[in-house]
Amino acid sequence: MTIAVSTPTWDLDASMPPLMLANLSNLGLIKVVGEQGRSFIHGQVTTDISSLAANQWRWGAHCDPKGKMIASFRTFAIQEALLMLLPRATIDVDLPQLQKYAVFSKATLTNASDEWTLLGVAGEQAVQFVTQHFGEVTEELTLVEHGAILKDADRFILVLQPDAATALVSEQTVFDASAWQALEIAAGYPNLAPSHANQYVPQMCNLQAINGISFNKGCYMGQETVARMKYRGGNKRALYILHGSTSLNINLETSIEIELEDGYRKGGQIIEFVQRGNQVLLTAVLANDTENDAKLRFADDEQSSLRIQALPYSLEEA
Repeated sequence: MTIAVSTPTWDLDASMPPLMLANLSNLGLIKVVGEQGRSFIHGQVTTDISSLAANQWRWGAHCDPKGKMIASFRTFAIQEALLMLLPRATIDVDLPQLQKYAVFSKATLTNASDEWTLLGVAGEQAVQFVTQHFGEVTEELTLVEHGAILKDADRFILVLQPDAATALVSEQTVFDASAWQALEIAAGYPNLAPSHANQYVPQMCNLQAINGISFNKGCYMGQETVARMKYRGGNKRALYILHGSTSLNINLETSIEIELEDGYRKGGQIIEFVQRGNQVLLTAVLANDTENDAKLRFADDEQSSLRIQALPYSLEEA
């Protein structure tokens, strides 16, 4: 059954409803199984898969040989299957690249997006809702009867079999994926669209700040570039959160400009955005020395205005 959704109606700078259930139809899952499934993925991504415990999930990135990200993802396991949670459209770009090398291992990789329904739960009543239906959830990853729950601070991602998900929300208002995307953006998370593949080293999207890169694991695709960025420097970009207004209907290709002494110049690229009316909230890759009070706008709307919002984590090296 298809879950009916409602478009969010609250302003981007207003408080969300006490309980927000969102249908995460924009996200999908890659499933990895087989005797060498975990060891294969361990050698392909920035995450330390070998040390991933049964009650943990982690951010990570899959890079090309030059260290540029093909995809970013959350990874976790349900029983014997390792799962990678990422934008559904990006799977079409990322999965063939992984499968190309998997033929040399006892590992099978498939698009498992239709096997599960993904729901986001947020708001001040989120814990109460999850506890009521699944019991107390305190671990990063909790396996339940019909799937699993990822806990991310005060938010939850439910990975459920479709029938169980439909029954759970049968008497609830369910919002579309953009409601959840606004929370992902406010968290400073890098959900890469397929059009961003092969453009950014992980540190350019702050993967190191959200525990998405292990600098102690063995070799993986693109490791040399990622390590060089950390130990020798050279990274000049970072992910920023921007909030503002525009008369445009923006898209991922809409250009951002920054005011310099000699006028406005191209300033960065949108990674993910949500727009409600003339309000916009987005993540963008900008020069990492961009000041918090920098004046930013959209290139095709001189009256637009964008301001930087503080990241909820630090980019300072430990």
